[in-house]
Amino acid sequence: MSLELWPTSSLEDVETIIRAVYKQVLGNPHVMESERLVAAESQLCNRTITVREFVRIVAKSDFYRSRYFEPCAPYRFVELNFKHLLGRAPQDQAEVSEHIRRCVEQGYDAEIDSYIDSDEYQSAFGENRVPYFRGTVSQPGQKQVVYNRMFALDRGPSQIDSAVRSSQLVYAVATNSPTPIRPATSRGGAYAATEKLFKIVATGAKFDSPRRRSTTEYIVSGSKMTPQIQRINRTGARIVSITEIA
Repeated sequence: MSLELWPTSSLEDVETIIRAVYKQVLGNPHVMESERLVAAESQLCNRTITVREFVRIVAKSDFYRSRYFEPCAPYRFVELNFKHLLGRAPQDQAEVSEHIRRCVEQGYDAEIDSYIDSDEYQSAFGENRVPYFRGTVSQPGQKQVVYNRMFALDRGPSQIDSAVRSSQLVYAVATNSPTPIRPATSRGGAYAATEKLFKIVATGAKFDSPRRRSTTEYIVSGSKMTPQIQRINRTGARIVSITEIA
């Protein structure tokens, strides 16, 4: 259901919208009183910020970062950003790689901003509509695989996203293969996906000479991708591509 803040919205309506943003952006968590973003909630109630800016604050909060960035593999972090902020699954490997590179090269805040400041977000939600799961309803011009993949990310109203830390789409997206829609009780594919092998191509480490920029390839499993990307980042290299090889 789509919720929108209007000039005529009551305080009760605003509180409903705040709860809806927490549920959508934070992945259906239980938010304790001490974890609520009270200052941002007050700004929204006073209309000094829009729903879009409230979404940005929530997505950049310690709550979100500690549950979806720090403990999760890069693929999982990116696919959940798509789900939480754009309401859909990633379309292809190029889209995922672009966001992983942005996060490594420009940082966490730039990665979050890239969704919220996108034309797609503005077109779908504008300034005052709460993001919602658009992927479960086929959109004009949308690839069929995106529709199917959303069901791999959204397993029903009782799912808490932070309970699953491994990517649910790493194999399907990297190989551009269809994602079967399975009953919610099926969990067999997640482990196998994280054990697939991927090739990371990086260039321009800080120890390269000014006239020679070498290219290095790394072969890692999906479950080992996070520490490898962190090591590459420490060398000052730039990730060029991430592709599935086996």
